[in-house]
Amino acid sequence: MTPKKQLALNVFIAPTGHHIAAWRHPHSAANGGVDIDHYIAIAQAAEAAKFDAVFVADYMFSYEQKDADFASRSAFAAYLEPLTLLSALAVFTKQIGLIGTQTTTFNEPYNLARRHASLDLISHGRAGWNLVTTGNEPEAFNFGDKPLPPHAERYERAREFAQVVKGLWDSWEENAFPRDKASGRFFNPEKLHVLNHHGKYYNVRGPLNVARSPQGRPVIVQAGSSPIGRSFAAEFGEVLFVAAPTLAEAQVFYNDVKAQAAGFGRGPDDIKVLPGLFPVVGRTEEEAQRKYQELQDLIQPEVGLRLLSGLIGADLTGLDPNSKLPELPQALGHVGRQKLLLDLAVREGLTIKELYLRIAGARGHLTLVGTPEKIADELELWLNSSAADGFNVMPPIFPTGLTDFIELVLPELRRRGLFRTEYTASTLRGHLGLRVPTPTWARQAQAAE
Repeated sequence: MTPKKQLALNVFIAPTGHHIAAWRHPHSAANGGVDIDHYIAIAQAAEAAKFDAVFVADYMFSYEQKDADFASRSAFAAYLEPLTLLSALAVFTKQIGLIGTQTTTFNEPYNLARRHASLDLISHGRAGWNLVTTGNEPEAFNFGDKPLPPHAERYERAREFAQVVKGLWDSWEENAFPRDKASGRFFNPEKLHVLNHHGKYYNVRGPLNVARSPQGRPVIVQAGSSPIGRSFAAEFGEVLFVAAPTLAEAQVFYNDVKAQAAGFGRGPDDIKVLPGLFPVVGRTEEEAQRKYQELQDLIQPEVGLRLLSGLIGADLTGLDPNSKLPELPQALGHVGRQKLLLDLAVREGLTIKELYLRIAGARGHLTLVGTPEKIADELELWLNSSAADGFNVMPPIFPTGLTDFIELVLPELRRRGLFRTEYTASTLRGHLGLRVPTPTWARQAQAAE
């Protein structure tokens, strides 16, 4: 008998919750973005519930003076740097994965590889790198006076960046460090591999001065959804975080990216597709709808409009919110997200206001409002319909939104045999059922034979 498929589930941590107005809700921790005890409590609750990982996003900018009014009304103006945060959480957890975001556009491969490899060792093999190319124009001006590079160039650079990082992570073989006091041999030089990379964007000699981790190398997470982003994800991504508000859209992405992966010598099981999930859970349908409406009622119009403008890549603040979206040029940044939102507006005939109200929580991800049974039905459908291998859970409020999901939805999923009751592995790769990749130097040797 074929074992039943099980869901992979991550907790996507946002400072106060994923709804744009979560910080105003009486149940939210308004100072959550800078409170380490808040993050520790979330990570420990997620680990006790046996989630695969916690996931932390990042933006390397705050707001300019012209955006100060919007910034002063949202909770995304100040929060902790992901790798520093996850290194702290590694000490307060034992088994849950720790996925942090770092951009290829405003980092160097050696520094990034070293930070994530260190987190992987600190956590005994639980680290993941959410690889982003950066779609936020303001970030560029914190690293010089040049604007954000074009979309295609960012991905071209990211491709070489990822190759260098993987090569650096493969600097050392397993058991390369005997640390033999009697012979005086600290490491085995035959198990050291120097990268010597020379490319268009980077010249990196190596080796990395961090040893190989128990899971071989950190898991690479990716969220590209534009055509070039999908190709990149098929080549490098091991966990794919995608915004897909409907089953049909999720199926198109799922089948496309797994088919493309074959062209890079990868199998369908080498990639786990985890759409974002914004769940509002109630013991009854009425309770769930009430919880959702409480959050919607806290949205300030200027905040909703500015959020939509940022996601769609165009300033909509001077337009009539009760009008339909005008024709827009292609976004410089979030190309895939812009298309998703434009398609949603056309498909459902939404005005600008209706669209920002619609995406104020999930930002284009799957939104489910209802009972545990209703939500479990939908997750099971996506899992068994080639639409998802699991989900990045985006609670509307922290901590209560996560508590609702743990106490109400997880028991229903477990009753159906769709989610673990205990961990059976100690690394993030083990939780996700991902194999340890063949080292770069071993693939090169095989190709040369």
